[in-house]
Amino acid sequence: MTMNNEEIRLPAEWEPQDAIMLLWPHESTDWNYMLDDAQNCFTEIASAINNEHERLVIVAPDTGKVRKQLQFLDQSTIKFIDTNTNDTWARDVCPITTLKGKTPVINDFKFNGWGLKYAANFDNLVTSELKKSGLFDGCYYNNQLSFVIEGGSIESDGNGTLLTTSKCLLSPNRNGGYDKDKISSMLKRMLGTQQILWLDYGYLEGDDTDSHIDTLARFAPDDNIVFTSTENKSDTHYDELKKMKEQLCGFRSASLKPYKLTELPLPDPIFDKEGKRLPATYANFLIGNKFVLVPTYNQPDNDKAAIETIQHIFRNYKIIGINCIPLIQQHGSLHCVTMQFPKGSIKF
Repeated sequence: MTMNNEEIRLPAEWEPQDAIMLLWPHESTDWNYMLDDAQNCFTEIASAINNEHERLVIVAPDTGKVRKQLQFLDQSTIKFIDTNTNDTWARDVCPITTLKGKTPVINDFKFNGWGLKYAANFDNLVTSELKKSGLFDGCYYNNQLSFVIEGGSIESDGNGTLLTTSKCLLSPNRNGGYDKDKISSMLKRMLGTQQILWLDYGYLEGDDTDSHIDTLARFAPDDNIVFTSTENKSDTHYDELKKMKEQLCGFRSASLKPYKLTELPLPDPIFDKEGKRLPATYANFLIGNKFVLVPTYNQPDNDKAAIETIQHIFRNYKIIGINCIPLIQQHGSLHCVTMQFPKGSIKF
């Protein structure tokens, strides 16, 4: 697709990055009852990124407190920005950056709390506040403000293919006035997508995003798709994940090649205090500049198997496990709380 005669493209996550963004947990978020645990987990994520020499952008209502918490890190590679936030799910709140030719385009989409489930009055303004701060080095495009889309709901292979789920993108409380054809057309225009692969199966108990793709299946280099799977027929996810695998087997890249499929284990059930299952998944990993952060859940065998599987796909990357037990208590994980920015899109 083109804009002003220049090609538009949504880069893959493993392409060179400028920085990774975190929205820091604070007293006014849903983390308030377990704030120390949440901030410790975010500190571990920030430390891992900092230790791998990738730059960080950290957003919070009062970043002075965060500076003190991260005083042991190299803060010359961290940019702190003060602005109000409802919560900390950067993947869905922050902009989606495309490339127009070689120029980054910061796309400001509408965020409505995952289909009007939660308050989003501050989070919907985060991208515009970042623009006011002078963070972006590229075009800022806010003509998308009437269209609801979350970063966790789409995956790009960088070569014109978008992977998503029909349960999320077609949910009525996001873009209820648009049918599948209209949404496909808009995504192709705004993100430069040549084809959209719609997964109709796959879900995780406790997931309140309506089946975000980054909990189920992820693109990886060399036409790989890494996806959540289980062989446990007694698991409530078994039938859906089996159907999801069958659908993935039929998908083809833009060049008509079948994808190489790699299964990730489904973590053993983790429950909240009310006994409800939480949406733990290893597919919610973050790809940085030559490193991958993988969520772990205090399950030695499963954690090891997931890390080894991801290492096999990302052969020349450093694989780092991050204990995400605190994150899953709020129904999200590692990829959900981060957002990467392609090279050339951030001013430091």
